[in-house]
Amino acid sequence: MEFKKLIEKRSEEYWKNYIPTLSIDCVIFSFHETTLQVLILKMKEQDNWGLPGGYVKKEENVDEAAVRILKDRTGTENIYLQQFYTFGNLKRSESAFEDYSDALWHKQRFVSIGYFALAEHSNVKMIVDEYSNLVEWHSIDNLPPFMMDHRTIVDKALITLREQVNNHPIGYNLLPEKFTMPELQKLYEIILGKKLNRGNFYRKILRYDILIKLDESRKGGAHKAPDLYSFDLEKYNAALKDGLQGNW
Repeated sequence: MEFKKLIEKRSEEYWKNYIPTLSIDCVIFSFHETTLQVLILKMKEQDNWGLPGGYVKKEENVDEAAVRILKDRTGTENIYLQQFYTFGNLKRSESAFEDYSDALWHKQRFVSIGYFALAEHSNVKMIVDEYSNLVEWHSIDNLPPFMMDHRTIVDKALITLREQVNNHPIGYNLLPEKFTMPELQKLYEIILGKKLNRGNFYRKILRYDILIKLDESRKGGAHKAPDLYSFDLEKYNAALKDGLQGNW
């Protein structure tokens, strides 16, 4: 179906079934190949990229809507998801549909609730829906131009993630089940945006007693194979109640 006709058809349905002027945008983070990445999409007939998002049904809680949208985009419900900010500036979204009728659902002024999700890269299925033609992971260091205010949403999500790195299960949700200490340190460095002293980082992490050293190592490198670790989830959650505070 032609994109314009699809939008107009869905507009009629949305006026009946969804809460007007309220939307959800999701920033889905993943850690892959030593980079922090964001899942973004390109809508049909749009030059710029956008975030996975959607609307809240009239008989649906906001958090339930976010879980549904995330499942539709990634094929999974078991992802750490947190509401982090509300975006409501004037004319933040209408311009994307400026060539359409003012009665179009999508052209209304929308206040968007931002959620960020933390996903283990291999568990995410990149699903192209009827509105988009590309869905890709992009490094936070090499993001393309965004539609509407979606770059602002990504930046705010990253700031929130950075603020919470000491007291939320960020490593557990972004790393694979088995990981090396250098991989864990690299994750923290990327989120915090600074280089960390290796010795200090190792001592602090080990002092919290939240890791299980496995009787195996990462094979395949030219140097000595690094030891593999996993999180002791019970101890990790207990430590997070007090926060992993201090300077990294």
